Amino acid sequence: MMRARGGARALEYLLGLYFLSHIPITLLFDSQALVTSDKFPNELTDMLKWYAQAFKDPLIKDPPSWFKALIFCELVFQLPFFPFAAYAFFKGSCKWIRIPAIIYSVHTTTTLIPIGAHILFETFPRGPMTFQERLSLLSIYIPYFFIPVILLFFMLWSPHYNTLEKRKKKTR
Repeated sequence: MMRARGGARALEYLLGLYFLSHIPITLLFDSQALVTSDKFPNELTDMLKWYAQAFKDPLIKDPPSWFKALIFCELVFQLPFFPFAAYAFFKGSCKWIRIPAIIYSVHTTTTLIPIGAHILFETFPRGPMTFQERLSLLSIYIPYFFIPVILLFFMLWSPHYNTLEKRKKKTR
């Protein structure tokens, strides 16, 4: 039992780091899809331009409306959640994070499906052309799919977050 809790604790730290790192990524880079570049320091816009060129990311080079809508949702709904989630997972076993984390994980994985499909199947005039380039670009986005999936399963099945398990143990 102690080793199982140690594994859960390690996952909580990983999730805490994920949410903590997501705050500057969202504010400094993702938000550039919605806000004019003159609102950001040149170093940040140059870094994003370098990334878009190096990985041939058409979603960053010329973001389509649907991608801007996803970024808007990230800024409005997810960004306020990130500090609470980081706190909850660094602290550990905060049962109040369960439902918001499930909502976040389902929302995020759902948004990554059209992003992945777009990268893999769309024809781009100035984007990834080869399958290798597409996989390289997809590798940037894929952690934002798999970490929320792991989070979802952790929230659904971990006895540390599942209040039903605690109730069953008390009645025995």
